[in-house]
Amino acid sequence: MLHFYKLMPSPVGILKLIASDRGLAAVLWENEDPKRYRLPDPLQEGSHPILQETERQLTEYFAGKRKRFTLPLDFVGTEFQKKVWAALVAIPFGETRSYSDIAREIGHPAAVRAVGAANGRNPVSIIAPCHRVIGANGKLTGFAGGLDAKALLLKLEAPEEFRLT
Repeated sequence: MLHFYKLMPSPVGILKLIASDRGLAAVLWENEDPKRYRLPDPLQEGSHPILQETERQLTEYFAGKRKRFTLPLDFVGTEFQKKVWAALVAIPFGETRSYSDIAREIGHPAAVRAVGAANGRNPVSIIAPCHRVIGANGKLTGFAGGLDAKALLLKLEAPEEFRLT
């Protein structure tokens, strides 16, 4: 299966959007660890319809005009990872969950570390909002885009009455 990519400037740096004809396969960070997620080498194709729609929806999100993404996703991973990633997609805008919350939601309450590992391999950052997963103590924890990017995304999603100006 062929994959295509497009680079997108954003408030959190240059994002590399990757899609197949089935859906969005990845949103990768500017300084992405190449071992975190592997796909066949994508071809540059900025006019691919899924890539164009992804860029449009992300632009609206960063402008504060979108709270939910409506994109077809083409997750490639184990069944366990796909369960975790589906749970990420279900976290409502402006809310957070802990790793243990996700483990309970997917029916594996003792698999907190495995949930953390799957969260860390989430290929579709922002769209499958792994930035909404925080430590049980309420602190920000590891994030492929860096903790500054995670904090910015959470601030962007904070309810209006809690936003710092």
